[in-house]
Amino acid sequence: MTYKAHLGNDKKLASLLSSNNYALDKRKHIPIRLIASIISQQLSTKVAKIIFLRFLDLYKGKEPSCAQVISTPAETLRNIGLSNSKVSYVQNVAIFFLEHKLTDKQLYAMEPEAVIELLTQIKGVGKWTVQMLLMFSLGHENVFAVDDLGIQQAMIKLYKIKYTTKKELHTKMLAKANKWAPYKTYACLHLWNWKDNGAV
Repeated sequence: MTYKAHLGNDKKLASLLSSNNYALDKRKHIPIRLIASIISQQLSTKVAKIIFLRFLDLYKGKEPSCAQVISTPAETLRNIGLSNSKVSYVQNVAIFFLEHKLTDKQLYAMEPEAVIELLTQIKGVGKWTVQMLLMFSLGHENVFAVDDLGIQQAMIKLYKIKYTTKKELHTKMLAKANKWAPYKTYACLHLWNWKDNGAV
C-alpha cells in the first residue's frame, strides 16, 4: 500500500494528496545537518541558506568534520552572521557527536523517540529540531511535528479545530495524527505544501 492510499482514508486529508509524491531520503553527515537546522532557526529560508553557505566557505566549500567545527574560533563563526548563542549551540553539537562517537549509521538504526531523547541533551537542540532531522535527514516515515506552527495552522484550517488552550489543540491534533500512522511524516509534508501554496 502506498502512503497515499492509507492517508486517503482521512477524507479531509485526502483532498490534499493529489499534489506531489514525496519520498524520504537518508542523508549523510548528520551532525552537519543538525548544525544547519540550528543555523536556520528563526531565519527565513533564504537568509539561512546564505549563512550556511558562508559556514561551508570557512572549510573551502566542504562539509567539515566535528573536530574542524570545534577548532573554529567563536569569532570566526560570529563573523558569518551567527549570534553568540548559535555559535555555542553549533559547537555543542560538534562536541557531543565527537564525545559520544556517534555515527550516521547508529542514528539511522535508532527509533525516533530514542534519537529525540539522545540529541535533546545537547544545549540548543529542542524536540522540534530533532523531529525535522528525523524527517528530512534520517528518513523516518512516522514523525508528527505537533509543535510546528505551520502544521498547527494547516490543521486548524483543514479540520476547523476549535480550542482554548495549547494543550487542547495538541490533544486534538494528536488524535487526528494517530490515524495517519505509520505515515505521519508524509501527512506533514502535504500539510506544509498546502499551507505554503496559500491555504493559510
